[in-house]
Amino acid sequence: MSRRIALSVAAGVVVLGGAGAGAFALAYAGEQPPALADSAARYTAPDGGRDGSLTFATEVTASSGTKSVKVLAWPEKSSLGEKGLTEKDMAAAEPAVCAPLGGDTVRCTYTVKVTAADAASSPRGAWQIAVLATAKDGTTTLDTTAADFTVR
Repeated sequence: MSRRIALSVAAGVVVLGGAGAGAFALAYAGEQPPALADSAARYTAPDGGRDGSLTFATEVTASSGTKSVKVLAWPEKSSLGEKGLTEKDMAAAEPAVCAPLGGDTVRCTYTVKVTAADAASSPRGAWQIAVLATAKDGTTTLDTTAADFTVR
């Protein structure tokens, strides 16, 4: 076998080996759970006959696409805080509305009106926002403390 053919074969093995590693990396990346970033909450108490609001926003990146994002606000001093929040607890949580940001990332927002009666019956103090993000491939991410706010 000539030296030229041997070099071509060796180069082909390197290229195919690199493609195989790339395919493995892409397959592995496809199985990653959704990632949350830039999560923030804003609570405005009702005032003088006007309703308040709770707004939460986060960015979710999922290589297979985002199927759903559920949001739950919960007081730190509660049974949820004591036992730890689970995905099962999030089944009845309310959905966020998501809009594409580009690539595999969406910006999700959850807003709820807070009436004077809601505020009066809510525990005072620190609250947490829990988020359950589900990708189209079925992988999930649960962040039980994605953001926080204070009810005074």
